[in-house]
Amino acid sequence: MRVAVYHDNSDIRIEERDIPAVGFGEVLVRVRASGICGSDVMEWYRVPKAPIVLGHEVAGDIAEVGEGVDEWCVGDRVVVSHHVPCDECHYCATGSHTACHTLHSTNFDPGGFSEYVRVPPLQTSKGVLRLPDDVTYEEGSFVEPLGCVVRAQMRAGVRAGSTVLVIGSGISGLLHIRLAVALGAGRVLATDVNPYRLDWARRAGADAAFDAAAAGERLPGLVREANGGCLVDLVMLCTGAPSAIAQGLACLDSGATFVFFAPPPPGEPYPMPMAELWRREITVRTAYGAAPADLAAALDLIATRRVRVDDFVTHRLPLERIAEGFGLVARAEESVKVVVEP
Repeated sequence: MRVAVYHDNSDIRIEERDIPAVGFGEVLVRVRASGICGSDVMEWYRVPKAPIVLGHEVAGDIAEVGEGVDEWCVGDRVVVSHHVPCDECHYCATGSHTACHTLHSTNFDPGGFSEYVRVPPLQTSKGVLRLPDDVTYEEGSFVEPLGCVVRAQMRAGVRAGSTVLVIGSGISGLLHIRLAVALGAGRVLATDVNPYRLDWARRAGADAAFDAAAAGERLPGLVREANGGCLVDLVMLCTGAPSAIAQGLACLDSGATFVFFAPPPPGEPYPMPMAELWRREITVRTAYGAAPADLAAALDLIATRRVRVDDFVTHRLPLERIAEGFGLVARAEESVKVVVEP
């Protein structure tokens, strides 16, 4: 089979490998659609692990079923999760499934940017979801990224009437906009520095979208103008730039919540105004990954059309052109979602 081996954002090599052998409790999935995630082009995160076959937003068909697997048959259409928790540790028991050590150590073999992936027993039992007949493979590839957004918004407490500001309108930000609208947020605002993405933010459902570079320190005033004189209940940070963090913090109303959905690079400190946050009872939290329940919720949102995702696909590429896809995502200019179809 063909695989795409990542060395860095400008060096991705197509290689031939044997199709993985399926063992007890495992399934083999033929990959039909695999999305390129923004985290795939974060070189500080990926290059230390290279060479590696990336790709974790996977939908496809069951191609082979190992001994001991009763719930799946060859030909079943599925979404596959690369990370799953143990459901037995302290973190899982307290609802912090994505802090589970098992979740951080699991993966499938070799990665979604290949023709086939072998799904180990734990993922087969906990991390495979059946794709409804009327949900396309492309839509299925959004289950993982939308699941991460679901987890973030549930933990942050987005609810009907909430006012939400999404900082950064790449694909994660756009999914945050769509989900906040679906959950009944009273007003959804967005920022970016790219006019193309600002247009997409409006198309995704944002009530207003601001050029973060042009706004600078005036952003809180613009937010007040667009939000009936008030700041916001929730900021979803979808870019780790220091200027974006500062803008987001400045737009929080008292009692609000700030979510680091995207982090700054490791070792890059950011001075938090703790006295101000304390006095105004601001909550700062993070959100990483998705648990099986988040993925199931994401699939339901897609299947019931409460969150539309199909229109976000701007580029569909065969595996041989994956380097072009990585370039599109890394440049973050005029692309929204790039899907690889091996």
